[in-house]
Amino acid sequence: MKKIIHKLRNRSEEERRHILHIATFILGIFMVILWTFSLGRSVTSTETKKKVQQDLKPFSVLKDDIVGGYQNIKGTTGSFTNTNSDTNTDNTNTE
Repeated sequence: MKKIIHKLRNRSEEERRHILHIATFILGIFMVILWTFSLGRSVTSTETKKKVQQDLKPFSVLKDDIVGGYQNIKGTTGSFTNTNSDTNTDNTNTE
């Protein structure tokens, strides 16, 4: 390990940064691959599916309330029309 550190110290700063970027990128890809494999196993289990369904129940109630409120507002207002005959459509100044 000391030899590797000594060799890195003897290189220019630009080379060290380049090595750092490559190492970080490779480590990131490795971690994403590990995360993907672990996620695949935990998502497909029946216990996880039951827990997710149980956790999402309050959100389905919220969704139903929002949709119902929207339908209620839409039903009571009907279509919006401009019935104001005083509206001045002429944009010229008459001063």
